[in-house]
Amino acid sequence: MLLDGILTLPMVLPPTVMGFFILFVFGVKRPLGKFLLDFFSVKIVFSWTATVIAAVIISFPLMYRAARGAFEQVDQNLIMAGRTLGMSEGKIFWKITLPLALPGVASGGVLAFARGLGEFGATAMIAGNIENVTRTLPLAIYAEVAAGNMDSAMNYVVVVMAISFVVIVLMNYFTLKGRKYLYKGKVK
Repeated sequence: MLLDGILTLPMVLPPTVMGFFILFVFGVKRPLGKFLLDFFSVKIVFSWTATVIAAVIISFPLMYRAARGAFEQVDQNLIMAGRTLGMSEGKIFWKITLPLALPGVASGGVLAFARGLGEFGATAMIAGNIENVTRTLPLAIYAEVAAGNMDSAMNYVVVVMAISFVVIVLMNYFTLKGRKYLYKGKVK
């Protein structure tokens, strides 16, 4: 339960709080940030890498919860049948469990991607809003609105809305595909 709480925490904390924690870990004066800078010459803070880290950490709980739910819904009778047929645990996972959970895992991945695309708070904390370096679409919208460039902001909004719509269609596709797969009762 403790690990589950830790993995789900970014979903319920404000993104700026998670951004603070990420900054606390990867800051150049913090042990991990200092280590990466001293030994690998890699500075995470205010870099493109920071935007990716922020998006992954903030969106991970959606992927984790969807995948966990998908794996929990796999019929245990099919797993037991695989064991009685002499299948190894690895083969059971790859041939029974994963194919049955895959639509839920894929749906979670698509949902996490969409959430990562819209990440604002943690990204602003760890990566800043540096044009052509760390500016993401949500940060670009914010910067354009703050500058009074509503037409430019609207262009970014249209791009985000189009991507979000495609993500929702893909998520529905994977969910529907999962239902059809379960109703056919096939295990490859």
